[in-house]
Amino acid sequence: MHPWLLLALALPSLAALDKTHGVPPSLVSKYVPSTKGSRQTWTCLDGSKEIAWSAVNDDYCDCQDGSDEPGSSACPNNKFYCRNEGHIGATIQSSHVNDGLCEQECCDGSDELPGVCPNTCQEVGAEHKKKMEAERKLRKTGSKIRSSYIAYAHKEKKRLETLIADLVKEIETREKEVERLRGIKLVQESRAFVVTQPFSDIAERAESLSADELEHKKQSPLYQSLLVHNTALKSLQKEHKKHLEREKALGDILTSLRTGYNPNYQDMAVLEAVRGWEALAGLPHINDVRKGDDGEADATTEKQKTEDDVEDEGLWNAAKIEKELDQLIKTDHVTLLLEHDQLVGPASAQSLLLEISAYLPDALLPSYYSFRDSVLSALSVFGIGRGGTSDASAESNRARVALSDAEHSLKLTQDEQRTANEDLMDLFDPDGFGPEGEWKKLDGTCLSKDTGDYTYEVCLFNEARQIPKSGGSGFSLGKFSSWNKTARPGEPEYYTRQHYTQGAKCWNGPHRSVELVLTCGTENTLLTVAEMEKCEYQITGTTPALCRPLEDEHTKDEL
Repeated sequence: MHPWLLLALALPSLAALDKTHGVPPSLVSKYVPSTKGSRQTWTCLDGSKEIAWSAVNDDYCDCQDGSDEPGSSACPNNKFYCRNEGHIGATIQSSHVNDGLCEQECCDGSDELPGVCPNTCQEVGAEHKKKMEAERKLRKTGSKIRSSYIAYAHKEKKRLETLIADLVKEIETREKEVERLRGIKLVQESRAFVVTQPFSDIAERAESLSADELEHKKQSPLYQSLLVHNTALKSLQKEHKKHLEREKALGDILTSLRTGYNPNYQDMAVLEAVRGWEALAGLPHINDVRKGDDGEADATTEKQKTEDDVEDEGLWNAAKIEKELDQLIKTDHVTLLLEHDQLVGPASAQSLLLEISAYLPDALLPSYYSFRDSVLSALSVFGIGRGGTSDASAESNRARVALSDAEHSLKLTQDEQRTANEDLMDLFDPDGFGPEGEWKKLDGTCLSKDTGDYTYEVCLFNEARQIPKSGGSGFSLGKFSSWNKTARPGEPEYYTRQHYTQGAKCWNGPHRSVELVLTCGTENTLLTVAEMEKCEYQITGTTPALCRPLEDEHTKDEL
């Protein structure tokens, strides 16, 4: 068939084209002709030109804005609206109109000449409604769970407010107790200063003791415990030196293997041993440096040693153990025993008279101590009684211990109050647990996904890990650092992504990291794991925390 014949057949169809064909519902009212005598005209939507009504949708572009050709492809960069009766209206580029291809968005086939594309809107609409109903049910169920999360946050708020109020009262009580004990301590120390004679030299005292007396003192549980601890320290020192020698020997063997093995010989066991040693010792791969030149390796090793030498507060590092353990083992325990005995005084020095202070009001203590000291001094003149020295020291020591305990308890209570205040402030923070606190319930919840060789675990707001199925501790993939950086706090999109960063460093690569992409679902679960770039993972999952309540939605253009 000749092309001119096809054009002749198409022209009647175009001429009969509805003037509102391809016009969205919001603009249909503007496609009405104006009558001037016997002539009908129409003005372009941008007001730039008045044309004959017959020129609308005649497959020729008359208006600058292309508004005269909503149903054809005559005007470039124009839009065509598919009504899709029975489904949802859609908009496509006008360049796709009458191109002989059936656009998926136009299920009614209106983008092509009649008869070219079938009208499938009834089937597509029915499938869409089925899908929307399933999503609606999911959101409805998920939003109920989300409501329980919000209720939990409000319950947590009340608990924290009650706790803080109780802690405020407890702190007030403990502060008063500390002040009371400080007063008693001052009284005890001043009394001890008056009646206590300077301690005699420990060495002279040890010489003055008979062998039997010294042996009796050595039966003290404190002295026996010191001996046991001393033996334990000697044993640990001996074992520590053995391990250091063994570690050096093994290190020499592995270093020799690292520098001498043939990298072209594909023995995986040897390769794994070399790579493992390089990772443990903080060395670069031997192929990346000149053989025998480990300047870079030494720098890396020093960096690792510096990081490894960071201890928990109060614990000794290897250097301190090496330097001070010998001196600790050589401590004179007899001297320690006599110093302890002189500090606390013999237990027999206590009597009912000396314990009366425990039953007296604080206001009467100074008078009581003055009277008691006078009586004890008078008795000591006649050789009766032991005097007040040991008693004063013991009383002062007990006051000091009681004050220390009270101050420690006060600090713990203050720390607990500070933590509770911080938790309360974080509860409804849009940057943290959301403006409604809907994420607080999930704080620390761990989700996992088995992928065959590995199990991937994400503990929300904490850490993500990669755990090998073959055993071992696995790797850190990063700790929680932020929500979605492309959205603002409080917006629904902000809570659809979590970022976990600064995980374990990949060999010859970056630190591991995870982007957790979440959608609405009735369960807190992980769905997929993918390594988008080297050591950069994307994990998808669902959570009810994202299922916002259903609103009254009337989908536009749906019939």
